[in-house]
Amino acid sequence: MSETQERTGSLADLKEAVVDTVLAQQEVIVREPKRDQFGRAYATGRRKDAIARVWVKPGKGEIIVNGRPVTSYFARPVLQMLLNQPFQVTNREGEFDVYCTVTGGGLSGQAGAVRHGLSRALCNYEPELRAALKAAGFLTRDARVVERKKYGKAKARRSFQFSKR
Repeated sequence: MSETQERTGSLADLKEAVVDTVLAQQEVIVREPKRDQFGRAYATGRRKDAIARVWVKPGKGEIIVNGRPVTSYFARPVLQMLLNQPFQVTNREGEFDVYCTVTGGGLSGQAGAVRHGLSRALCNYEPELRAALKAAGFLTRDARVVERKKYGKAKARRSFQFSKR
């Protein structure tokens, strides 16, 4: 009986020692804001074949894409909504001016790339926003890309029409 009590006592001591060492090894990561001399934060966003370079600075909420207003460049309301999602999640609507350049892909991929870059730039400007943006899934690069065409096929998987005669 005393032997089992001794074992449980030593296990409790061992567990305490392990917890103490793990806590000592875990260092709290304090993220610093990354801004340039103009007070802007920069980040790159990617989606499909599109690459977006995004700069964020405090302002009136203007979004400029390739030198044009966002309503002109992304005419579809769904794409404009996609760009405003990081601001809605972090409750920062109308507080930042966004300037970005986008190349490659189509409009949908470009909008996704801008959203990804915008989320990363907001994290660089205000590191406290990282938790909300990560929980919403905006910091994860969507790795889905178009499947390549295979030889002997019409497209990636579509076969040519079968002819019996």
